[in-house]
Amino acid sequence: MSNAFGKISKEGSQKKQTKKPLVLAAVMLAMFMGAIEATIVSTAMPAIVADLGGFTLYSWVFSAYLLMNSVTVLIYGKLSDLFGRKPILTIGIIFFLIGSILCGFATSMNMLIIFRLIQGFGAGAVTPIATTIIGDIYSAEERAKIQGYLSSVWGISAITGPAVGGLLVQYVSWHYVFWINVPLGILSLVGLWLFLHENIKRKQHEIDYVGAVLVTVTISSLMFILVEGGSRFAWSSWQSVSLFALSAITLLGFVLHEGRAKEPIMPFTIWKERSILIANTTSLTTGIMLIGISSFLPTFVQGVMEQTPIVAGFTLTTMSIGWPIASTIAGRLLITIGYRKTSIIGGLLLIIGSIVFVTMSASSGPLWAAAGSFFVGGGMGLTSTAFIVSIQSTVGWEQRGIATASNMFMRNLGNTIGAALLGGILNNRLSHYFSQKDHTFSVDDVNKLLKSTERENLSESVRNFLQNGLTHSLHFVYYVVLAVAIISLLLIFFIPKKNERSV
Repeated sequence: MSNAFGKISKEGSQKKQTKKPLVLAAVMLAMFMGAIEATIVSTAMPAIVADLGGFTLYSWVFSAYLLMNSVTVLIYGKLSDLFGRKPILTIGIIFFLIGSILCGFATSMNMLIIFRLIQGFGAGAVTPIATTIIGDIYSAEERAKIQGYLSSVWGISAITGPAVGGLLVQYVSWHYVFWINVPLGILSLVGLWLFLHENIKRKQHEIDYVGAVLVTVTISSLMFILVEGGSRFAWSSWQSVSLFALSAITLLGFVLHEGRAKEPIMPFTIWKERSILIANTTSLTTGIMLIGISSFLPTFVQGVMEQTPIVAGFTLTTMSIGWPIASTIAGRLLITIGYRKTSIIGGLLLIIGSIVFVTMSASSGPLWAAAGSFFVGGGMGLTSTAFIVSIQSTVGWEQRGIATASNMFMRNLGNTIGAALLGGILNNRLSHYFSQKDHTFSVDDVNKLLKSTERENLSESVRNFLQNGLTHSLHFVYYVVLAVAIISLLLIFFIPKKNERSV
């Protein structure tokens, strides 16, 4: 029985004070806050870009958030193992709310990107620590079922997020899509402090500041060149080469330092377990897929298919509906067929969904886009649930926070790389298309497709030209997504067969 609070409180008072159902509700609220943020912002982004301008900065709105999320998730995970889950999660939620409030007041794309950094700084604590808390208070046998409850959060946010986001964008203002997080975060904080009680042994800890700096520089330099490479800087330029070299050197330094650190933020010893290694590596690739679809699908639906923000939100909603359905099913499959076979089924669904996007055109209609999203959501639900349950069952309480965070880190790193890489590919392909077809157009002219009033003022020939360029460029993005889906399935086959049963 891996009950954290039974372990750290021998006196037995902890189990009496902690109210599992109410803690679960508070955790689900925190996760809902993060989940609804993702669906609402993706739905609102075309309207935000149309209002603030700067289509070339489109991917930076996601990359800035994901950068800080990826960098801090390991730090938060380690700190939660040292000082307890509640205080660290509280800090994360507070920063998330501050960033959300500021994002709503942004008057330029540059301001929005800066405020998204703050929001992402807090977001790094939300999902991994909330998930870790569940691993603490529930047994291994209960986690598969509870993970289904947590995944239902994505389904609820999927229905309410894009719908509310679309309504706000269409009838009020996009600013409010950020402010909706505030009441959710406050309620979650109240629930955590009233019903979650931890007895952590206080002792002197050695924080791995050097490791935190090294991983920050590694990810930041890599993300910057992936976004700007091929557009602002040539891939062979000294800027590109220097940033790639900096990223490689700091990554090597991080790995070497973590091996010597007394309390590393990333204990690579847990990666020696092959199932954890494969789960984390696959989470990296599926993270690239996830951001590639959620970031750019609304742009295709609104700019090429000429649909409203509400319809664009619907096409993303089906992904978040498929996710919890598959996650709930995964809870049963894990017990009957094991997490390896469950993950393989999920990998196949990811490929099917990617093929749908590759074959999508303007005439396909939003239902086709929604179907692709649903299959990808199903694949993510099966794989992510299997990975988390397996990882939390492999390690003890002292490493559960960082082990869970390492998996979230790899997915977030995939999101960060995906947003940067795929955003860079989109900008590069658009620039190439316009330079080949008509030099009088630039990437920023695509903004005109994202606002119905401006789109209607375009001549039919200009509108078709811009839509063809956007379709052509987004197809490159989706081909990369398909390739990554295939890689993900191949990685899953390397999960040891001896670990067929995870619970």
